[in-house]
Amino acid sequence: MVRRTKEEALATRHRLLDAAEILFLAKGVSHTSLQDIARKAGTTRGAVYWHFKDKADLFNAMVDRVTLPLEASLEFLAHDEQATPLAHVLSGIRQALLRIATDPQTRRVFEVATQKVEYIDELQAIRLRHLRIRSSFLEQIEHGLGASAFAQSKVMRLPGATAALGLHAMIDGLIQNWMLDNAAFDLVKVGQEVMVVYLAGLGLTPEN
Repeated sequence: MVRRTKEEALATRHRLLDAAEILFLAKGVSHTSLQDIARKAGTTRGAVYWHFKDKADLFNAMVDRVTLPLEASLEFLAHDEQATPLAHVLSGIRQALLRIATDPQTRRVFEVATQKVEYIDELQAIRLRHLRIRSSFLEQIEHGLGASAFAQSKVMRLPGATAALGLHAMIDGLIQNWMLDNAAFDLVKVGQEVMVVYLAGLGLTPEN
């Protein structure tokens, strides 16, 4: 009986998260109420509060069910110990692009997280999460670029922090444009091509 109760609770939690994903994508986060989510999931508002303390907590749990592209690339960079510094950068970002291009749920949640949320009132916790992820990503990329320049005995044409910010902005812009029309170009192929050119512009030579 206890096991069944735990399984039922988990099933309810997943129904709520599924409902939130659908409604956030359709209506936006700030225009979706917890009551809307409960109704869509076929449960009560009380069930929502049993599993989540507020909308931001529910949103973050929805995101946690998939590894968003930047977080996926950070994990890849952290565990790929054999690659050279520049290969770390290229491989990590390629993993992010590949995940968003091939996994529909990741793409939906990424769209919600980047296009369907307003940083107001109860959603400030979501803004803080975004800032933390971006900061970690930029630190990883800056470190990788700096280590690459040292390994290649090169001097980058931009300060490390500026170079990392530029690379992040370029990749983020590609993703956003691709999401507007994913038939317009191959996200992974174009992403890799522009990264190679960008890195060459910094004075770095991408390894094969």
